[in-house]
Amino acid sequence: MTKETLEDLSQHYKESVPADLREAKRFDWYLDEVYDDPRIARNSHQRVADMFDYYGTEYDEDAGVVEYLMASEDPLHDGENTFYGREVHESIHEFVNKVKSGARGLGPEKRIKLLLGPVGSGKSHFDWMVRRYFEDYTMDDDGRMYTFRWVNLCDIVRDQDPADDTVVSPMNQDPLVLLPQEQRDQVLERLNEALDAPYTIRNEQSLDPASEFYMDRLLAHYDDDLKAVLDNHVEIIRLVASENKRQCVETFEPKDKKNQDETELTGDVNYSKIAIYGESDPRAFDYSGAFCNANRGLFSGEELLKLQREFLYDFLHASQEQTIKPKNNPRIDIDQVIVGRTNMPEYRDKKGDEKMEAFNDRTKRIDFPYVLEYSEEAEIYRKMLRNADVPDMHIEPHAMEMAGLFGVLTRITDPDGENVTLVQKAKAYNGEIDEADDVDVKKLREEGERTADIAEGMDGVSARFIGDEIAEAIMDATHRDREYLSPLSVFTHFERNLENHGSIPEENVDRYHRYLELVRQEYKERAIEDVRHALAYDVDEIRRQGEKYMDHVMAYIDDATVTDELTGREQEPDETFLRSVEEKLDIPSDRKDDFRQEVSNWVSRRAREGEGFDPQDNDRLRRALERKLWEDKKHNINFSALVSANELDDDERSAWVDALIEQGYSREGATEVLEFAGAEVAKSELEG
Repeated sequence: MTKETLEDLSQHYKESVPADLREAKRFDWYLDEVYDDPRIARNSHQRVADMFDYYGTEYDEDAGVVEYLMASEDPLHDGENTFYGREVHESIHEFVNKVKSGARGLGPEKRIKLLLGPVGSGKSHFDWMVRRYFEDYTMDDDGRMYTFRWVNLCDIVRDQDPADDTVVSPMNQDPLVLLPQEQRDQVLERLNEALDAPYTIRNEQSLDPASEFYMDRLLAHYDDDLKAVLDNHVEIIRLVASENKRQCVETFEPKDKKNQDETELTGDVNYSKIAIYGESDPRAFDYSGAFCNANRGLFSGEELLKLQREFLYDFLHASQEQTIKPKNNPRIDIDQVIVGRTNMPEYRDKKGDEKMEAFNDRTKRIDFPYVLEYSEEAEIYRKMLRNADVPDMHIEPHAMEMAGLFGVLTRITDPDGENVTLVQKAKAYNGEIDEADDVDVKKLREEGERTADIAEGMDGVSARFIGDEIAEAIMDATHRDREYLSPLSVFTHFERNLENHGSIPEENVDRYHRYLELVRQEYKERAIEDVRHALAYDVDEIRRQGEKYMDHVMAYIDDATVTDELTGREQEPDETFLRSVEEKLDIPSDRKDDFRQEVSNWVSRRAREGEGFDPQDNDRLRRALERKLWEDKKHNINFSALVSANELDDDERSAWVDALIEQGYSREGATEVLEFAGAEVAKSELEG
């Protein structure tokens, strides 16, 4: 690999920053720019809304949800912060819809977007992602924005402190705010005529008090010649969002309840300037409040509902009126997307408080639940391992999925009735219910939303807890010189630590232990299936049996005959053979026609698409054929070799281990699953 020289690194950095980042432009240049590209003058909601589309979208037809690639693929960080789960992407879709509605001026621009969810659901991380992408977007030409600075002030304003000869717009306002409203409206009318966007550009903001002061003094000096003021005392500069610089992105965290001060939000007097300008002079104000810093971009309120009720009143003006009112100072217009985050206990506490009615009315709640598809939950743990310095550890099949299944079981509500078990419901949410199964996933989801306290997925065990236990299991395996992580070792760590985890209520522990037993049973069935696959699997035989099954199905549907392979004679479809396959999927005789038609339609679709028949490509048919093959071969298997761990050198046992390795097991993991599931297989078959 070629070493990067300092010159290379310097060049890469230079190419990464906007070309005009250090340049100062004239106001008439800016006017020409916005005429050419009106979107430069967008407000915060419009810019954030466009940002989500800029990084790409995909439409999930099944869920009816737009997936935003900045969340589903994370192109900026090579997928390090990818979000998984239908529920999470639905929440993100809802958040973006609120922002887009605000961009059109439909009302949400005057509301706080409140992300509500349990601990570890990803709401804080999503908020962090939005801020990072907004910073990146404003570095790009598509997301560029500008502000202004006052220059040469001491030439005209005689009492101006020489240190303040150049003053950047304290609120980073758009340069169009320098135009009086009547003239500004003329410009905006022309901009909107050329604008290709689903929103209209508006700007009715007043200059911040300090800028208003400078504008009044300068206009008085130049006999109200606005052009002279803008030509001689205003420079246009590129504005790039940066949370580290507290510029257009700000995070506000609640401190000690007894020491909360509204100046943290709205700014305060700059005491070092009072001696120079006097207490009531707008130049003696320090625009360092969180709302000031977030102007033109994003305000993020962490654990928002932990703030005192009186402190939250500042958010009423900030959201509804889009202004802030510092002590002993005039109101200041603001333009920002206000996002709040809160956990369930604080929300429940504030929801029933009548004195919070005004605040609650100015929030748009967006539920951010846990993931409810366990295969997607498993991807969260894999992401965790990808992003860490994991020892050389082989993750055995089912380890992540079974951990995810346990998490999901703690989050979903018990289904009504006796037709569907809790595990079946989790499988249904995971998309594992076959068409022939009598399970209505939509109805299950509606039932879950109706019976849950707030919404399904808003309580239970967090991915953070499960990830921690997986990490513990990995380190434990490392200490014991084991190079593989099996579901059994993960289960052991869950069982040990459920009672000791601070976020799990004591009254839930027994129930969670029962769920863990359900997961153990599910894993046992899957492990047995893997062992059966290793003992009896034959690709050629499955293909041959699959072709035979389809020949007889097509003849059955067409009321035709089949040519016997041995005699060459025409015969009726072999109903006994057909049922021997279908019964392996527990398909009753009164549903056999539906299944046969389903498989026939699948074959026809593939034929139209130019693809040949392969039973491996149809999950249900493959499973049925595998199970039939097992029934046909099991009488030839030496089950005593499965039970005995002392026959590892046996050729037959070694072949089984190799077959399991082909399924994704390590050699040690294959040996473990043979001893675990193999003993169960042997026991059931010997007893049978």
